Amino acid sequence: MTPAIAVHNLHRSFGPLKAVNGVSFEIMPGSVVGFVGANGAGKTTTMRILATLDYPTIGTAAVMGHSVVQYPAEVRRVLGWVPDSFGTYENMTVLEYLDFYARALGFKGKERVQRIRDVMEFTDLGPLHDRLINKMSKGQGQRLCLGRALIHDPQVLIMDEPAAGLDPKARVELKRLIRILAEEGKTILISSHILSELGEMCDTLLFIDKGQIVHHGTAQSLQRTDTGITLVDVQVAGDPAKLLQWALLAAHVKILEERKSGARISIDSGDPEIISGVLRRMIHEGLPVVEFHQEQQNLEDAFIDMLGRIESGEVKPIVTSTRPPAGLSVLETAGVSPYVPPPLPLGTQAPESASPPPPPTPVDPKRWGG
Repeated sequence: MTPAIAVHNLHRSFGPLKAVNGVSFEIMPGSVVGFVGANGAGKTTTMRILATLDYPTIGTAAVMGHSVVQYPAEVRRVLGWVPDSFGTYENMTVLEYLDFYARALGFKGKERVQRIRDVMEFTDLGPLHDRLINKMSKGQGQRLCLGRALIHDPQVLIMDEPAAGLDPKARVELKRLIRILAEEGKTILISSHILSELGEMCDTLLFIDKGQIVHHGTAQSLQRTDTGITLVDVQVAGDPAKLLQWALLAAHVKILEERKSGARISIDSGDPEIISGVLRRMIHEGLPVVEFHQEQQNLEDAFIDMLGRIESGEVKPIVTSTRPPAGLSVLETAGVSPYVPPPLPLGTQAPESASPPPPPTPVDPKRWGG
């Protein structure tokens, strides 16, 4: 089976800065993959290359078998791009915005009307059809951005920080839409700093650091259970400062997080005798412990743990063969970077001339039942 996304030995440099440094991975059709990494790790640059919005310095990348370098128009036909923020036009309504992009994507007549109806129904934008897009909330804007990306019904979606800045209700709605798209068989690559939500939505996680892939696997494989460290939530009656002071001098104990009525601590052992001994010492030395229970490592813990292991040299980047995938030009691996014109809307073909598109024609809401 041809991977939905195939990236091999991908590099992207900006002068002396190596934003992407030898990234390789494959994503099979129908998968939902989370892209994890600290700020500046290379996530957005990699995604922009896949979306044909940037050029690799060296390496190959393909979407549904189409090279992003050799066949960008083919990639745009099968790819939907949802950036963390997107440009808007002044004095344009939701309906006019979607109609403008449907026309740019080549839809005509009844087919265009039907695609817009389907997208507005899926993203629940119908009640907002006459809302000016620069007057929308962050959550409404993200739904509009997703709707624009879905107009041509792409097989692959790339979503860069779609939940950033959303309130809890909007994040729940976004997760619901992503689950529906996954059930329809679409391949989704999504980046986010809200790691707990990625764990719920994604089949696997890609962890990138300093432009290199250091982990590709399930959330469970990232959450190590062989660390020899036990995480414990401790709650005390009264002032938690006593617990913090006690932990500074206690053997085997380290404060991980201060909490309102206590702290989250780590005990550098999984031995039940040592764990129970920590609790006995707390009580013996006068700490008013009201709760002491073990916690599982969450994805945020795993993220921080992974960064620490990378810095210590315990974790090395994933290295693959330097041979490019079959069917892709070797020129792509040589750093050949011809002039790239300004990107067009995803799904469109390059026009014969570089003249800007005409302003959109006003849309009659009555045609959509508005």
